[in-house]
Amino acid sequence: MKRFSSRMAAVDAPIIPAIAELVRSNPGTISLGQGVVNYGPPEEAIQALPGLMGDTQLHKYQAVLGHAGLLEALAQKLDVENNIKPGPDSLVMVTAGSNMAFLNCVMAVGDPGDEFILPMPFYFNQEMAIRMCGCVPVTVPVNEDWSLNVEALAAAITPRTRAIVTVSPNNPTGAVYSEASLTAVNKLCAEKGLYHFSDEAYEYFTYEGVKHFSPASLPGAGRHTFSFYSMSKNYGMASWRLGYVVFPADLFDAMNKVQDTNLICAPVPSQLLALQVLKYGREWVAPKVEALAAVRENVYQALGQLGDLVQFPKTQGAFYVLMKMPGLESGQDPLAFNRAMAQRHKVVSIPGFAFGLTNTQEANYQRLSYGALQSASVSEGVERYVGAVREWYGR
Repeated sequence: MKRFSSRMAAVDAPIIPAIAELVRSNPGTISLGQGVVNYGPPEEAIQALPGLMGDTQLHKYQAVLGHAGLLEALAQKLDVENNIKPGPDSLVMVTAGSNMAFLNCVMAVGDPGDEFILPMPFYFNQEMAIRMCGCVPVTVPVNEDWSLNVEALAAAITPRTRAIVTVSPNNPTGAVYSEASLTAVNKLCAEKGLYHFSDEAYEYFTYEGVKHFSPASLPGAGRHTFSFYSMSKNYGMASWRLGYVVFPADLFDAMNKVQDTNLICAPVPSQLLALQVLKYGREWVAPKVEALAAVRENVYQALGQLGDLVQFPKTQGAFYVLMKMPGLESGQDPLAFNRAMAQRHKVVSIPGFAFGLTNTQEANYQRLSYGALQSASVSEGVERYVGAVREWYGR
């Protein structure tokens, strides 16, 4: 008897649990792996929750799109911060995290065999979601500085293409795609009758004066653009599982069917917390991003000790460094480097093959995250990482 679907067989196992097991198996290991922030939502907002849940009607199923008050607050946030105005062309849906929003949208517009173009390196959960729906991820390499190669994206379009996906600020590279390149992708999608899936989960995390740009703010873009946002990163609500998506209004029937089947409605306590948190606004997050900016500079300085042994463009977004090192030996376990780091140096990172960089003989890519820990722990972790790289490559 077949035990699981062929669709699941085509999906790679998630990398985060594998790296977490290395941490558990090697006590004292510092994780520069998972992409979360080192703070939680405002304490006052959490303390307000019991009182907000006093209405017994809130214990029943709620609206599929989301709590009315939260939808109103999100619409205001989108208008002020992203220049996106939900209305006749686009609607907002609240989901249990941005990953769920992405899966919902692939299910809503994709048929088995349809293609979704992913700039590579890609965010692994998106590639997994596309495969789970029986669709085909088409990977297109970005430029050496991790910027978008719009011409290559255009060349990858076929009659089966359904959407082009962009993630900016980017996971795993930290690149902030330029307004010009995102505009070009969005217009390309409009011309070719495609959707533009714009993941903007790291919208607040930009440095050196670089600004985030939302493609759906372009005139007429709401009719073919999906914009994905998360409360996990900005407000430290990762375990609360709260995200939202702005989607073309003419897809309401399909989105409604998917949401009602998968979730019915996002968890009400999480929605109410998000409503409270939004009152604090971007001003509450800004000092935390400034602190991360200082950590970022320390990370780059420490990695500089490795000289030409590693290569990494200095990007201006998120809280990641994706670096390239000499390849592994032929036939070597792709996780061998990560396992040695954990066992011998008590530090872990995420291997590049999880993001589509699978030719480990050509290059050993690793993603470091400096968002999850306090500054001192990040510094210690990076120093351990430098030692692990030097030992591995005999330098």
